[in-house]
Amino acid sequence: MPLSSKARVYADVNLNRPREYWDYESYEVKWGDQDDYQIVRKLGRGKYSEVFEGLNITNNEKCVIKVLKPVKKKKIKREIKILENLRGVTNVICLEAVVKDPISRTPALIFEHVENRDFKELYHTLTDYDIRYYMFELLRALDACHSMGIMHRDVKPHNVMINHSQRKLRLIDWGLAEFYHPGQEYNVRVASRYFKGPELLVDYQMYDYSLDLWSLGCVFASMIFRKEPFFHGHDNYDQLVRIAKFLVQRNCFSI
Repeated sequence: MPLSSKARVYADVNLNRPREYWDYESYEVKWGDQDDYQIVRKLGRGKYSEVFEGLNITNNEKCVIKVLKPVKKKKIKREIKILENLRGVTNVICLEAVVKDPISRTPALIFEHVENRDFKELYHTLTDYDIRYYMFELLRALDACHSMGIMHRDVKPHNVMINHSQRKLRLIDWGLAEFYHPGQEYNVRVASRYFKGPELLVDYQMYDYSLDLWSLGCVFASMIFRKEPFFHGHDNYDQLVRIAKFLVQRNCFSI
């Protein structure tokens, strides 16, 4: 039987909220009109979605269209509910609408558009002040979502959009995000390997918001030391070994 653990901060946020705030399985999605949006070009793809630059033809403004691949309805509702709750939160990508193709029934999420430069190019150009500024902005985003009882669970450079010319940062991709409840056991198959906290690597399921802070630290280390990823394990076991070596060695550049 694993030891029980409870978050040191914001532990009871969802206990003090009405059930409809976190009960995404009972959530009724309010679908918008798909014809209000037009796909312009493909931006990329992930395990659960394809992403396009789009145009809102009602106001001629750019947007981002995330077309979801077939997954369980519960997972889709969880992402939408969390994004609805986080609408307007500091430095969190804003969900503008949710639409569904009337024939294929494929859902798509419509987001605000943010110009972004590839982090592999950007991080090498950042000054010490820039790094501290973006660290602070990302911390603001995470503290805001944690204070609302939500864990992101996939913090990594690919999910941090930075428009450097406007000094704008947005935390994106809330597909793995989850509501925190003390004592609940969660899936450990979250986050990308290089940014997984030690608890995930040892299959400890009773984790909390601190999971995001480990990932955040890995992102910051990548920025500061110009090393991406900072912990480069070949598998989960090797990832844990590299973390352990780093923590016991004085010379952090030896890994």
